[in-house]
Amino acid sequence: MIKRALSVTREDDFAQWYQTVIAEADMAEESGVRGCMVIRPWGYGIWERMQRLLDDRIKAAGHENCYFPLFIPLSYFEKEAEHVEGFAKEMAVVTHHRLIADGKGGLMPDPSAKLEEPLVVRPTSETVIGAAFARWVQSWRDLPVLINQWANVVRWEMRTRMFLRTSEFLWQEGHTAHASETEAREHTLRMLEVYRSFAEEDLGLPVVAGEKPEHERFPGAVATYSIEAMMQDGKALQAGTSHFLGTNFSEAQGIRFQNAEGQLELAQTTSWGVSTRMIGGVIMVHGDDDGLRVPPRIAPHQIVIVPMLRDAPEDAAIVDYCDKLAGVLRGLHAFGEPVRVLFDKRAVKAAPKRWGWVKKGAPIIVEVGGRDVAGGNVSVVRRDRLYREDGKLDSAIVAQADFVADAAEMLVEIQHGLFAEAKARLEANITRGVTDFTGIEAAFAEGNKAPGWVEIAWSRPTGAALDAVVERLKDLKLTMRNAPLDGGPVEGACPLTGEPAVERILIGRSY
Repeated sequence: MIKRALSVTREDDFAQWYQTVIAEADMAEESGVRGCMVIRPWGYGIWERMQRLLDDRIKAAGHENCYFPLFIPLSYFEKEAEHVEGFAKEMAVVTHHRLIADGKGGLMPDPSAKLEEPLVVRPTSETVIGAAFARWVQSWRDLPVLINQWANVVRWEMRTRMFLRTSEFLWQEGHTAHASETEAREHTLRMLEVYRSFAEEDLGLPVVAGEKPEHERFPGAVATYSIEAMMQDGKALQAGTSHFLGTNFSEAQGIRFQNAEGQLELAQTTSWGVSTRMIGGVIMVHGDDDGLRVPPRIAPHQIVIVPMLRDAPEDAAIVDYCDKLAGVLRGLHAFGEPVRVLFDKRAVKAAPKRWGWVKKGAPIIVEVGGRDVAGGNVSVVRRDRLYREDGKLDSAIVAQADFVADAAEMLVEIQHGLFAEAKARLEANITRGVTDFTGIEAAFAEGNKAPGWVEIAWSRPTGAALDAVVERLKDLKLTMRNAPLDGGPVEGACPLTGEPAVERILIGRSY
C-alpha cells in the first residue's frame, strides 16, 4: 500500500482533492473577498509561462497587444441588448466616486458623489473595444484590425471554485474586425486552432474543438466555438472559446467602413479568449494523489536541485557541487528554450523539501548528498512516474554526466507522456454508438463515478425544439458540450429529437 502525499485521494472525494492540491502545492488561497483569490508565486509562475507561450502564438497570428479600461460606461452595454442581457446578472457596478464617514466610526458612499452614469467593472470588452474600432476604421484600407489584451475581468459568481469559477479572473481577450464575413469566419476558426494547439502542445491537455449549440453561444454572437477538455472525474471543462460576432456589435457600435467601391459597409467582427480557468484544467487532468504534475513546457522550474545538508563540514562541498550542476543544466535547451533550473538552498530538511516539490509538481527533482558528491552522482526523481513497482519512491542514482546528457530529452519525454496519458483517458471515456435516450440515461446512471461523455447524432434543432432538449438533459444534469469539427459523416436520427441528424455532438456533465 503506497502512502500518498495528500490527505485525500481523487477516488474518495475528487472535489476536495482538487482544493487540497491547490493548497498543498501553494497555488492559491482565499483573499478575504468572496469569489476572489490570491494567486501565489508557483501558481502565478505557471500562468506567466502560459501567457508567454500563448502570447507568442497570438502574435504569430498577426495580432498586437493593447489595453482598454477596467471601467465601461453602462450606456455602452445598453447599445447591444442581447449582450447586456447575457451578462446583466454578473455585472459589478460602480455608482459613487467617494466615501465619507458615516458618523459611527465607519465609511459610506458620499450621496453627493453619485456618478451621472454608472460604470460597469469589465466583464468582457466587446462594447468598449467596439467603440474604439468605430473611431479607428473608416476605410477598407484600415482592415483587418487584429488586437489582443491581457487583463482581469469581473463576473459576479454566486458559486465559486478556485481557478474554475471566480468573481475576478485573469485572461486574454482578442478582438478583430474584417472587411468580409468569409475572412472573419476563417479568423474565428484560426484562433480556435491556436487554442487547440496551445492546450495540447504546451499544457498537455487533449481537447475536442467544435461548435457550441445555439443556446450556448456567447451573448450577441452568430457562432461560438470551443475547446473542451475532460477532467479525471469525467466532467467537461470549457477551456477556451472563439466567437464569430458578424455585424451585431458593428451595428450597435457603428463600426462602418467605405469599401473599395465607395459604399458603406458594416465590419465583421470576432472575439476569443482563454483564462486562468485553464490552470484548473491542468490540475484536474494531470494531478495525482501526491499533488500536481506540471507539464515541463509550463513549469516555472523544470528541474529542482535539493541538497541534503546536515549542518556538517561536508555541506560546503555539497553546495558547491549543486551550484556547478545548476550552471551546467542551465546551459541545456529543451523545447527551444534554456532549461529552467532552481537550486533550492532554503534551510529546510531534505525530505520535506523534496515532498514539497513533489506536491508542486516540478517535473524533475534532483537530490544531492555527501555520497553523491563523492561518487560524482545525483539521485533523480521524475514526477511523471514517482514510484517503483514495489511501492517505494523511484529515486534513481545515476552518474551526474549521464543525467546532464539525458536531462533535456527527459523533459520532452515527460511532456509527451503526460499528454499521451490524458489523451488515452479522453478517448477511453467517450461513449459512441448511442442511438436512443435510454442509452444516454444508462451512460450517466447513478453509480457511474466518472461516466465521461457521450457522442450522439444531432439534428441541430432551434427555438422551442432546442429548449425542450435542454430541459430534458437538465433533469440528468447534462449539457451539450460542442459539435466536433472533425466529427465526420453522420446518418440516422437524433436520439434527442427523432429528426434526421446533420452532425455529431458531445454530451456530458461539466464544471
